[in-house]
Parts: sequence; C-alpha cells; structure tokens
Amino acid sequence: MVTGGAGYIGSVFVRELLNKGYDVTVLDTLFFGEDSLADIKDRIKLVKKDIRVANKADMEGAYAVVDFAALSNDPSGELDSLLTYDINHMARTNIAKLSKKAGVQKYLAPSSCAIYGNTEELATEVSPVNPLTAYAKANYQWENDILPLADDRFSVTVFRQSTVYGLSHKMRFDLLVNSFTQQAFLNRRIKIKGNGAEFRPFVHVKDDCNAFVSALDADSAQINKQIFNVGSNEQNIKVSDLMNMIPDALHLECEREFGDWVDKRNYRVSFDKIATSLKFKARHSITDGIKEIYEALKSGALDPNDPRFITVGWYKKLISEGALKLLSNS
Repeated sequence: MVTGGAGYIGSVFVRELLNKGYDVTVLDTLFFGEDSLADIKDRIKLVKKDIRVANKADMEGAYAVVDFAALSNDPSGELDSLLTYDINHMARTNIAKLSKKAGVQKYLAPSSCAIYGNTEELATEVSPVNPLTAYAKANYQWENDILPLADDRFSVTVFRQSTVYGLSHKMRFDLLVNSFTQQAFLNRRIKIKGNGAEFRPFVHVKDDCNAFVSALDADSAQINKQIFNVGSNEQNIKVSDLMNMIPDALHLECEREFGDWVDKRNYRVSFDKIATSLKFKARHSITDGIKEIYEALKSGALDPNDPRFITVGWYKKLISEGALKLLSNS
C-alpha cells in the first residue's frame, strides 16, 4: 500500500513497484486529481480516502505500507500548523499503528532532512536535530512515535529525504530545482527571496524512489528501527550555486535576482549510511533533472502554469473551500 500514491513522489514510486512486479494499492485523497494515475488505473487498486479516516481494514493484506501522504513542504506546513500536526504527525502515526494491527510486515516512513534545521556539521542519522518549521517538527514527532512500534514482526524504517527534484506524473514547481528551471523557461530570470547562501541536499525523484524499493527488497532485520538519510554527498550544494547551474545546464542567459530574506534553514547531510547498508547510489544528477524538466516544458508535455503544480497555492485554495480542514475525529 502506498498512501499519497497520486502525489509527486508517490506516482513515480507506484510505477517503480509495478515494474518490480508488486501488487499495489494507492490510498489518496486525490485533492490534486487522479491524472497522475490515469495510464495505470487498471493495474492498481485505488482507494479515495483521507489518511485521517483510514481504518485497519484498509491495511489488511498488505505486505508493506509506504506512507507518503502528508502536507508536503515547509511553506505548506506553515499555512496551518495545527492541520500540519493533525496530518503529518497524528494521522501518519495512526497509519503505522493500524498497519501493525493489520499484520503488515514493513512500514516505511518518508520523513525529511528538514528536521536538521540549521547545523554547522555534516548531519548524520545520529546528529542532533533542530526542526525549525511546523512541517519539520511534525516529521520529527512522527519519527519518535513510530520507531518504538517496531518489533520482530513489524519493521519500521525512517527515510529522511533530501529536497527532491525531477519529472513526475504529478509535477511540482515549488521545489528548488524544478522551480528554478520553470522560471528560466518562462522568464529567463531566476528569483529567490534570500541571498542563497544556505546549503541544501538534493535527490532525483527516481533515486529517492529506489531507496524505498531497496528497503522493500531488504531483509527486515537489516532495516528495522533504522533511520536513513536519502541522497548523495555530491548533491549538498548552496542555493546560489544551484541558481548558477540552471543557465549552465541549459546554455541560456538568465538573470539572477536575490532578496533580503534570511533563511534560517541551512544544512548539509551525510549519506554514507544508506550507501553502505543498502548499497544505495544516486544515478541522476541535478543537471539531468534540469534538462528533463526543461525539455518537457519546451515540448509542451508539461504545463508551466498548471495551478496544481504549486503546492502551497493549491492548499490555500483547498483550505478556503473547506476541503482541507481539521477533522473532529482525527
């Protein structure tokens, strides 16, 4: 079972699972529509449901649950911190508990490197954390609640993901590589609110998905009660350097515009553990991601102005319409 399987990462991951021969159930609210699953609907079981009202029966029969469903980044999480806590912490903790009760063998938890917040040192899985946003705090609270659920029959593994980039069947233009490429295509200008001095780790969406596939294939004892950072050491870069990579990769003249906002989030991350334990290796570069997105925009395969591709804007719309709200029974 993949919760959030119609989303940016989930829709790519589901196809990877199908290619591997897995039977897949997707549980998703479909707030962004189901276009991302259109060509594979006859190959999956689709359950339209909010994870906050999921039950044990939804999980029964699953070998593993991969819990992607969440409000998906720092700006979205700040729209309503209580809602973020409700979904990203409480609802996903409940999904883990339901999975255990239903006899699921593996629960894979897609968390975020954002929980490191601001650190001078290269962050490993045992480094002190410093979550600065509602999104990061909810992820860390969720990790703390689900890891103690693990036992010999129920394996729990946390994956702290880097900032993801690359083409997806449900695209996002609010992620840095994707956003900068979109801006270069539309305006030949790349603009950020701050000075770009902060570091971020990056990972291509297909590489990110392969980390989860590796965990499904791994022996439970090898990954149980473990935390893995997902990414590659080579893709820890400054945001300002990323801005320079866009015109270089595309051979375009692009203006770069900086602001005076100070981003307190600044972290570089070590990915040695996942490389050693799961033999994980990133096979895609940031330049690969830039080029594939630009070509999709240039060919018309990707609409640069689809409002669903800006997550925080779409969430604002859902909140204003009452579609995304706190549930009294969650």
